[in-house]
Amino acid sequence: MTASPGLDTAQLASPDLLRSVFRRHAAGVAVITARGGQGPVGFTATSLSSVSAEPPMLSFGVGAGASSWPAIAATDHVGVHILGEHQQDLAATFARSGADRFGPPTVWREGPEGVPVLDGVLAWMVCRVVARVPAGDHRIVLAEVVLGDPSGQGRPLLYHQGRFNGLRD
Repeated sequence: MTASPGLDTAQLASPDLLRSVFRRHAAGVAVITARGGQGPVGFTATSLSSVSAEPPMLSFGVGAGASSWPAIAATDHVGVHILGEHQQDLAATFARSGADRFGPPTVWREGPEGVPVLDGVLAWMVCRVVARVPAGDHRIVLAEVVLGDPSGQGRPLLYHQGRFNGLRD
């Protein structure tokens, strides 16, 4: 086991420090979707977290300046999709500003509560939004799971060091 770096290399808090540290944190990749006034919206999220088993609740963060935020701010329901390692292109599409996220080759359908549901994912859930909490330049959305399907096949997609990756054995 290697020793931790010395305190002499510590940096003061900054956006760059936070980004640098979290590039070293591998995170699962999800796509959050919602029905917007001008059509479906969605974005790639690595901030997805389980919050409570009873009732089943989760959370995710979204930038207050993100193009999807107005729809997420106004909607009652969202879709949460866990991506597989075969979906790096889909993750990149939903992460790219200005992309036609719901155009071909994205395959989706309107699900319960009008939520866009993506095809071919490892798992998906439709959730009822219960709170939106301001957190700096983001909002933390708390949502209660209404229904879902965990039966997709494959291994999860991860985000690490600024890239989408699969698990390694």
